[in-house]
Amino acid sequence: MASVSQTSPKTPPVLRRAPVQQRSAERLARILDACADLLDETGYEQLSTRAVAARAGVPIGSVYRFFGNKRAMVAALAHRNLDQYAERISTRFAATPLLDAYGAIDGVLDEFIAMKLTVPGFALVDFGVPGGAPGETAAESGEGKDVGEGAEAGPGAETAVEDPNHLVAERLCALLATHLGRTADEVLLRKVLVGVETADALVRLAFRTAPEGDPALIAETRQLLYAYLAPSLA
Repeated sequence: MASVSQTSPKTPPVLRRAPVQQRSAERLARILDACADLLDETGYEQLSTRAVAARAGVPIGSVYRFFGNKRAMVAALAHRNLDQYAERISTRFAATPLLDAYGAIDGVLDEFIAMKLTVPGFALVDFGVPGGAPGETAAESGEGKDVGEGAEAGPGAETAVEDPNHLVAERLCALLATHLGRTADEVLLRKVLVGVETADALVRLAFRTAPEGDPALIAETRQLLYAYLAPSLA
């Protein structure tokens, strides 16, 4: 039976040019922070690279130095969200001396809901980019290229479409296996993927029902995950 890597590296961001110096990394973080704030304020359809540059206080060329269009920028934000989610879960697991399957499921679900409520932009863009909006230009949707000051095409400028829930399942499978002493094989990965797909749909329903997430629907989601996943994690 093939095994899944127990230690999954940080999801590689979709960047034209990776930051090398600390100042460049801080500028990239400001751009992604501004992107997240504007997603909450305007939504994905109205988001633009120029608005992000203005909010971040950087020249538009700095945005294009990292990203070819807004879709690539939002994809990098989604990758950062996944890294933060994995870090939050790992920290929570490490702080729980007697972690069991139910506690692990609680951690995975609770941290996801907490990010929905507190992390800028996460309610709209958690781990994946929204579908192209009506009227969205080819360049802005990622089907074409924006040419900006200082822009350079490089590795990662053109990216394959990723399935966000598969990426989440792979990261969670590795974390659960490591902290619960399980083997991260294809069977566990499949179980985790089904759990991720199910929880994603139900949590979305909970937040459509109530702005803060309907407690009854979240409780039902938790019980479903207990019943389905806990036997495979025990």
